[in-house]
Amino acid sequence: MLDTRHARIARWIVLLVPALLLGGAYVSQYVFGLYPCEMCWWQRWPHFAALGLAILAFIAPPQKVWVALAALAIIVSGLIGGFHAGVEYDWWDGVTKCAAIPAANGGSAMDAILATPLIRCDVAPWTFLGVSLAGFNFIISTIAGVAALVLVAKGRKTP
Repeated sequence: MLDTRHARIARWIVLLVPALLLGGAYVSQYVFGLYPCEMCWWQRWPHFAALGLAILAFIAPPQKVWVALAALAIIVSGLIGGFHAGVEYDWWDGVTKCAAIPAANGGSAMDAILATPLIRCDVAPWTFLGVSLAGFNFIISTIAGVAALVLVAKGRKTP
């Protein structure tokens, strides 16, 4: 059972960081019209996994295992974000250049195809201080994931 202060903080980190980053991704998508490219979606999947693992850390033993796995999933998302940021900054070529999301309208298949926005993976749709959303995911996720791992390691009970 995680009962130290460090372990409790780690458990909250692995719950709140992916929840807030996914929330920000969906706000940027549905409120500000920044639709995700294929590589953006790749970054979301580990955060979904981390959320599930974090919830397990609150309800099921062995909690430190769930926290560690959630932290690793967050780090994976961060590393994908780092790769994606490198593609956006033209540091290296990406695995894919663009992706499209299907439009959910009641028309024909051709109308749906023509209405679907083309989202390029090698173009940052938004930056702040020169850092793209993928870059922020890299920074936040890797720091948070490593911090949670360090905290859960510090939170081990000593005999």
